[in-house]
Amino acid sequence: MVSYADVRRWNADRLDAVHRDLGKRRDDLTNLQDELDGARSPDGWTGEAAQRSAEQHRRLLEEMRLLVAEVATVRAAVATAADDVTALKRRVDTTDHEARAHGFQITEDGGVRDVAPPQNVPADQLEQVKAERTRVRDDLVAEIEEVLDQAEAIDAELAKSLAAADEDRIEPGKGTSLADAAKTDELEALGASAGKPPHNTAQANADWWKSLSDEQRSALRENPPAWLGNRDGIPAVVRDAANRANLDDTRTQLRSQRNRLAQGGISEDEQEEADRIDAKLKGLDAVEDTIARDNRQLLVLDAGGERLKTAVAVGDVDTADHVSVFTPGYTTTVEGSLKGADAETQELVAESQREMMRSGKEGEVAGVFWLGYEAPQESETTDLLGDSVASSKSAEEGGEALNEFYRGINSSRETDPHLTAIGHSYGSTTTGYALQSGGHGVDDAIIYGSPGVGTNDIEDLHVPEGHTYRLEAEDDPVADFARFGGDPSHMDGFTDLSTEKSDEGGQVTGHSDYLDPDTTSQHNIASVVGGVPENVVEGKTNGVGDGLSYVPHQVQEGASAVEDWGSDRVSDIKDLFS
Repeated sequence: MVSYADVRRWNADRLDAVHRDLGKRRDDLTNLQDELDGARSPDGWTGEAAQRSAEQHRRLLEEMRLLVAEVATVRAAVATAADDVTALKRRVDTTDHEARAHGFQITEDGGVRDVAPPQNVPADQLEQVKAERTRVRDDLVAEIEEVLDQAEAIDAELAKSLAAADEDRIEPGKGTSLADAAKTDELEALGASAGKPPHNTAQANADWWKSLSDEQRSALRENPPAWLGNRDGIPAVVRDAANRANLDDTRTQLRSQRNRLAQGGISEDEQEEADRIDAKLKGLDAVEDTIARDNRQLLVLDAGGERLKTAVAVGDVDTADHVSVFTPGYTTTVEGSLKGADAETQELVAESQREMMRSGKEGEVAGVFWLGYEAPQESETTDLLGDSVASSKSAEEGGEALNEFYRGINSSRETDPHLTAIGHSYGSTTTGYALQSGGHGVDDAIIYGSPGVGTNDIEDLHVPEGHTYRLEAEDDPVADFARFGGDPSHMDGFTDLSTEKSDEGGQVTGHSDYLDPDTTSQHNIASVVGGVPENVVEGKTNGVGDGLSYVPHQVQEGASAVEDWGSDRVSDIKDLFS
């Protein structure tokens, strides 16, 4: 029998830790597939010894497949139990609070004691007060009974799965590989019964996920379909599991495409496509190396289109109190930029935590590097005002996807985090278009090195008043480019944050160093991300374009205006626009 004291001691975090450990065990087992295949009897070996070896190999494979199936089944049961325990603990906390508020105490065996009856009750109110306290006590007793019944059911379901594994009563999934073994009939059926969201929007995906039973959610976490990983509105931990599981399949598909091109030799026309595939494969390597680091979540993995798209989080986006989403700009690629961007994100998260601690505040921070769009590349730019960085097309399309990503973070959670949108260079333009769509739930927005946010009216961004910030460093011509909606430094409503040397850090110059450690600009961005804007150092740096008030509008009219805008600055813009 489960007692009330037992339920009070139950800890969902421990179940989550067991769930993670079982996942590692499952992965360790399935990763033995190559070694197991290599241990088969060599071709051409015959005779009695060869038969015995083959039989031993077959038995070993069966035993390992059974073990994988057992681990997968128990892992799914533990995930269900963790969800159930979390909900039950909330119910217990509410019941205990209700008891204390009325002067009752719930004992360890689930009894209800009247420890603080009201004093000096007027005689004409005694019966009414007595009746009310009797009602409260009876309600508490009924709630405790339901809590204990639910606890018994949770315990029994987990015990059933453990017993089935202990007694080897779990049938491995169809197929011959170790990975196939994890897809047991029961888990496959539960996953299939969940169906799919009616629409691919953040809200529809979140509503669908929350409508599922605990068992269906656990089955999908254990064997997630590939499409689940890129669905905004699905919890980050689930997206991470789905995208990690899809890495090998994505690599296999790309290699198959590459091999088909190579058959009979690659023509000049096909070389460009081959180069794109090679870049995606290198990008997958960068993703795999990055998520191997501690405390990472893979929230986007999309090999469709011209270039690989991804989003990697440092920290737990599902539980963090503060979440930042950083969008990069021109020339950013997964294969060339992810490693450095991940390091910057990790440093920003750490600095944000330090700023919170310095202000005496508690909480966790998570940061996302979002490259869920195809940032313009130098190879696509024939001239400064060609179809790449001087065009808003990529930013507008990327902004639609980014808006859904913002929405998904909030809609996937029970409580909204403090959400900060960050955009650099052309990524600030993408961020601007994302914010203009509204409904994003962004609490703070930061842009730096920005050529414009697609509007001249800050109200179009739908960010709370006083919560939109801008940084411009010395010798950053892109911040004066004003190509997309005008120069933000001339827009009312932005709070200007310093990039100069201060007591909080050193100065940054140029276009690309705003997140350098131990700088005033990094300190300022971290303070906003950590929810302590009172720590920022305000200040404005005027660039060359800020002294030419009419130039930004002329820049939008054609290349001749750009040429008038200081030829020495313009010639460097393509190199600095990164």
